[in-house]
Amino acid sequence: MNFQTRDLVVRYRRARGRALDGVTMEVPDGALYAVLGPNGSGKSTLMRALLGVIRPETGTASVGGQEMKNWTRKALAQAVGAVPQHEQLAVPISVRDFVAMGRYPHLGLLKPEGESDRAAIRNALTRCDASDLADRDVTALSGGELQRVRIARALAQEPSALVLDEPTASLDIRHEMSIFHLLRASADRGMTVLLITHHLNLAARFADRLLLLNGGRVEAEGEVGKVFQEEILERVYRWPLAVREDPLTGVPQVTPLEDPSSHREGSGPEA
Repeated sequence: MNFQTRDLVVRYRRARGRALDGVTMEVPDGALYAVLGPNGSGKSTLMRALLGVIRPETGTASVGGQEMKNWTRKALAQAVGAVPQHEQLAVPISVRDFVAMGRYPHLGLLKPEGESDRAAIRNALTRCDASDLADRDVTALSGGELQRVRIARALAQEPSALVLDEPTASLDIRHEMSIFHLLRASADRGMTVLLITHHLNLAARFADRLLLLNGGRVEAEGEVGKVFQEEILERVYRWPLAVREDPLTGVPQVTPLEDPSSHREGSGPEA
């Protein structure tokens, strides 16, 4: 299932500028596609537009070749699993029941779970290393635990595509890497994965293609070698950077350098 936008423009009410300004992109079927950019560049707005949460001023957003306006909420929920950046959890509920909410698009609120539903829930918990949390209250989880459980809920939907906004926020290295490996494996099995992340180096390592946003516009798009150009990244992130090939993976990686303006004459150690 592919995602596509054409000349997408989004403007929030009472905002001076455009949150998205003519964004065109195409996420191929079965790809792991990473959206990058500094804070306020339009990444989360792009996700909301693709999920039909906000309507564009002009341009189109399509999922599976069908414009967003033509999708029903039920059909979209069955096809696309979403993990937004923020979520309010006001009602105490067990982790297992929280993940089971991923089956609602298929069951509705009244139909009881079948064995296939229970299997999907177990599999999602296992894949996110959250089986041991099944009986815990979601409101008592740490930030990292909750993030894994939210991803498990999306996987329990058994969707054709996943859209995730900063899915590894609050995770330690082990679980951060396990989630990236999980998303890579999901794409390799044919699931389309659209990932919004601030982790440049992990995006470069795991994604098939990258989209770099800056001020609501597309600054660069394509394979990592095309996007990871020092002059492009320095202009977007407004910080001196070095791009070097990792000797272990062969993938370009970014290293932030010291800010030259922090070095003033006479500020160094005495001779």
